[in-house]
Amino acid sequence: MDRNSLRKEYIELVASVREYMEEQLQLGFMETELREPQKQLPYADFDLPALATDAAECTKCPLHETRKSVVFGVGDTSADLMFIGEAPGADEDQQGEPFVGRAGQLLTQIIESGMKLKRGDVYIANVLKCRPPGNRNPESDEVETCSPYLVRQIELIQPKVIVALGSFAAQMMLDTKVGITKLRGEFHACKVEGLRVPPHKKPPVVMPTYHPAYLLRNPNAKRDVWEDIKKVLAFLAQG
Repeated sequence: MDRNSLRKEYIELVASVREYMEEQLQLGFMETELREPQKQLPYADFDLPALATDAAECTKCPLHETRKSVVFGVGDTSADLMFIGEAPGADEDQQGEPFVGRAGQLLTQIIESGMKLKRGDVYIANVLKCRPPGNRNPESDEVETCSPYLVRQIELIQPKVIVALGSFAAQMMLDTKVGITKLRGEFHACKVEGLRVPPHKKPPVVMPTYHPAYLLRNPNAKRDVWEDIKKVLAFLAQG
């Protein structure tokens, strides 16, 4: 058999194999073998109690070596409004609840005296569940390891609005490096990596504003935060 005949036979064989595979795909017989499996997202099948239990036992990053408590989150697990901060501080690490120190007391005043809600009507969490030593800024590998807990919390709670407290939380929610001064005061589309939203639900909007700890150092900024909070209330009032 000459070279041209071999080449023709090879082309016909490839075409036959391709036709056979396409036919098998249409019938569904080869789907498992030919298609790559979808990547399983962290904690995709966890409900909130299971997620909290897993977080409480977490040793995935070095922060577990210095923590006293895992600070998971607190509040209404079907809340329309969610507050997200950076990481627990000393008081939170001691008590195991987010925003219970001086900054937390100010946040509670904003919620209860300003918004006329109860603290238990909203959900409060942090990007990190463990306190960084000395209240230092979170490291990128710590965020990468811990943030899937927060992503799953958002998926399960399905808030309409997320108030991102401070630059760190806002930058994570919006996938940006822009500072809080430029971000605050306007609603933004949530751009949390890996966040899944049910088809019948709208993704949450994000309102960045100053962290309560910043307000303790700069009381004049309270007026700006109140303007941001009024926009949140107006948005929620629309249903």
